[in-house]
Formats: sequence, structure tokens, C-alpha cells
Amino acid sequence: MPSAVSSATLWGLRAPSWKKLSMATVGVVAVVVPLVSSDYRTFQFTLALVYAIAILGLNILTGYNGQFSLGHGAFYAVGAYTVAIMMARWSVPYYLTLPVAGLVCLVIGFLFGLPALRLEGLYLAVATLGLAIAVPQILKYGRLERWTGGVQGIVILKPESPFGLPLSQDQWLYFFTLAVTVAVFIAVRNLLRSRSGRAIVAIRDHHVAAQAMGINTALVKSLTFAVSACCTGIAGALGATVVQFVAPDSFNIFLSISFLVGMVVGGLASISGAVYGGLFLQFVPNVAEQISKAAPWAVYGLFLIGFMYFMPGGISGALGRVWEGINRRWGSKDLHRASIATGPSTRVRDE
Repeated sequence: MPSAVSSATLWGLRAPSWKKLSMATVGVVAVVVPLVSSDYRTFQFTLALVYAIAILGLNILTGYNGQFSLGHGAFYAVGAYTVAIMMARWSVPYYLTLPVAGLVCLVIGFLFGLPALRLEGLYLAVATLGLAIAVPQILKYGRLERWTGGVQGIVILKPESPFGLPLSQDQWLYFFTLAVTVAVFIAVRNLLRSRSGRAIVAIRDHHVAAQAMGINTALVKSLTFAVSACCTGIAGALGATVVQFVAPDSFNIFLSISFLVGMVVGGLASISGAVYGGLFLQFVPNVAEQISKAAPWAVYGLFLIGFMYFMPGGISGALGRVWEGINRRWGSKDLHRASIATGPSTRVRDE
């Protein structure tokens, strides 16, 4: 007997068709946004895309692999400073700095992940927390100061649109960031659907069973940490280019906590949840400040409590439940109409 979900139709379209239509609509909206918005609003949406990539990187590690991290702000900082140094000191084009920033964070993430294999759960979270605390201080003082600019940071020039395109700097950076975001999300989606992705999830679900199936859990966990750091480093590289400035104080522990908040609010183990989390991180604090300039963080805290109370599975989980409810409702109506049309004998055979 066909399920209600698979046979659900709404206005003549089945669920897969509605999914494709909704994705196409989101794509059109994403392209139109910078053309109808001010440069400042375009700048905000660009940062939301940057945060979405960073949250996706953290979600690979925590949501899909089960390793907790409170230090991804450090990888974001490394990616940002890699781009800033290459652009400001060596005059490297911004589009060539992205793969280098990702590769640097990939290597650092893998090297950090090797000793972290001895740690799990909260112990790993505390170790990564130490990383987030140490990196800004390393960038601020020490022998790296002549490269990083110390407490004064580095100023980056915002790139112009290429090929004479009639776009402002903010519009071009939005489209560039959007293209990188789509590429990263597709790559992560393909990774998680591959054999390696199934191994990543298997370790999260049952570590011992994954070992029994022949999965090299140590290697997979280290590579997962590396890929996660790579995504966050790419986000940091884009963020530095968009903001045009990097300084150690911009990458404090609050940034790592914000990524964790965005991941939970958007939805654990959800690719689309990273987008919702990025929008949350960018716009909800602004809304909270507009509601109360005296105590914006109190309002922000109430927003977090409300999201967790009404959407315990995150925004993506809540939308998924709504979609399943629509499928069941319209699917049951379709089955009822089919049973009336075919008669009782067909119903008995189907059952």
C-alpha cells in the first residue's frame, strides 16, 4: 500500500515537486536580495552566508560526528588572518586566498584532532575552549605580531566587481560569497551521502559498533575535525574580506559560543539548519537591540529560551515536522479519494 507521504498532492503537485519548487524559489530570492536592498542590508546578508558556512563546519563535527567543540572561533580567526596577510602583505588576489585559508585550517584541524582523539564529550569541549582562548592571544603578542599587526590588526581593501559588472562592492561580494556557500554546501552534502559520510554518522551513533564494522574511527574522527576546520576557515576568509578588517579581539570566545548557538537554533545534523542559524546570528541580535537598547542581551536570551522551548529540534526540525504534517494530511485525503474511486475490492487487495 503506498504511503500517505509519497502520494501526497497539493494543488496537483506531489511532495518532491513542492520541494524542488521551494528550492528554486529560495534560489531566486537569494539572487534578487542584493538587487533590491541597500548596501548595508546586502552586507548583513553576506555575513549571514559567512556564518552559515562556519556553522555548517561545526555541524559536521558535532551534529554528524558527535564531537563537541567550543573552539571553532579559532579556526575562523586563522582563516581570516591567512587572507588578511596574503592580501595586505603579499597583494594576493582575494579569490586565490580562499583555498589557501581552507588548506591551512584543514592541516591545523587534522593536527589538533590527532591528540584530541584521547578526549571525548565535555573533555574535548574544554580542550577546544582552550584553543579558542589561546589563539587571539597568540595573534596579539609574540613573534607573529609583525605579521598579524598585533592589537591594531590588519586593514583589507574591499575588492571591486570584475569584468566591468554594474555591481557595487557589497553586491559583488554578496554574489561571490553566495557562490562559495553553494559550492561548500553541495560538497558537504555529497560527502555526508558518501561512504565516508556514513562512517562519520556511524561513529556518532555507536562508536563500538563502528569499530566492529571495520571503520578506522581514529582516522575518520581526525579527518572529520580537519574538514570541519576547513569549512570554518573558509568562512573566516570570506568574513575578513567582507568586513575589511581583522583584529585579535574580534575572535574572542563569544564567537565560538555564537557558532554553537547558531548550530543548535538552526538544527543539529541538518545542512539547511546552518542557513537558519546564520540568519539568526546576524539578525536576531539587531532585533533585540531595537526592542531594548538598555538590555539587548536580556532580550536575546529570551529569544534563545523561546526558540529552545518551542523548537527543541531547531528551526529545521520544526519546519520538517510541519512539512510531514502537510504530507500526512494531504496524503490521507488522496488515499481517501482513491479508495472511493476504485471501490471496496481494490481497498481489500491493497490492504
